[in-house]
Amino acid sequence: MKTALARVALFTSCLMLSSQLLAEPKRPECIAPAKPGGGFDLTCKLAQSGFQESELLKAPMRVTYMPGGVGAVAYNAVVAQRADQPGTITAFSSGSLLNLAQGKFGRYDETAVRWLAAIGTDYGAISVRDDSPWQTLDDLVNAIRKSPGGVVFGAGATIGGQDWMQTALIARAAGVDPQKLRYVAFEGGGETLTAMLGGHVQVTSSGLGEVTPQLEAGKIRILAVLSDERLPGKLADIPTAREQGYDISWPVIRGFYMGPKVSDEEFDWWKTRFDGLLADQDFAALRERRDLFPLSLTGHELEAFVRQQVEQYKALAAEFGLVK
Repeated sequence: MKTALARVALFTSCLMLSSQLLAEPKRPECIAPAKPGGGFDLTCKLAQSGFQESELLKAPMRVTYMPGGVGAVAYNAVVAQRADQPGTITAFSSGSLLNLAQGKFGRYDETAVRWLAAIGTDYGAISVRDDSPWQTLDDLVNAIRKSPGGVVFGAGATIGGQDWMQTALIARAAGVDPQKLRYVAFEGGGETLTAMLGGHVQVTSSGLGEVTPQLEAGKIRILAVLSDERLPGKLADIPTAREQGYDISWPVIRGFYMGPKVSDEEFDWWKTRFDGLLADQDFAALRERRDLFPLSLTGHELEAFVRQQVEQYKALAAEFGLVK
């Protein structure tokens, strides 16, 4: 009897192993839907490093870049041309969901892809060069009150995008018409930061994780982080917008989606790997080093979160007259 049970157990294990091997992609790829250096790049490289260190992937993951429309080009390409590719995951953020809420991804909405995993939370940040005359968020707000078009903001999105929305919320809280702000759009946070360091724009609105390397290098000053309260550790000295009198909070989800025709087996293979990664303490430490904070959602749980967020962003976009 024991021998028969042992054979059944061995057979079951072999089937499970066979299924895992069949589902495992030979050339895993993470698409960052912007140029290098921004939040999408950060998201892909975090997963790349995490999987490499944990050995949850046998083959190394490569990061490729597909800029255009702040995620729109990649989203459309995955849905229309790479719908069934099991080795491809694509980075997204709250900015992606805000654009989906406004119909900026063309004919595809939030139901067009398979939402795979969220691996962390970032927060919005308002930054200036270290030699800027503005020492506080109040200094900046007073400048735009005096001359809304006299301050040049740079951000990795168009009007209505996530970075614009962060500055618009602050402007509105200060009694300034957001439409009067002078705003220069770039394709990704990396370009925006480069432009500010080069003196082409004066203020950067971005995700916090995109600018902390330059903060540590002493090249920028963060006037406010858009979190509910001060962040822990090395970021504890950065004031929030709320404590400076502007009741603004903007958490930034960072995660991945897959094509709509990826099989359940292939999707579940990735979900299992992300579940393992998110439970790994070494990955938690890696995420913390990238100045991201815990958020662990996969599969159906993430899908429900995404749909709820899109509905909230639709209401917010309507408040600013961005959608009819």
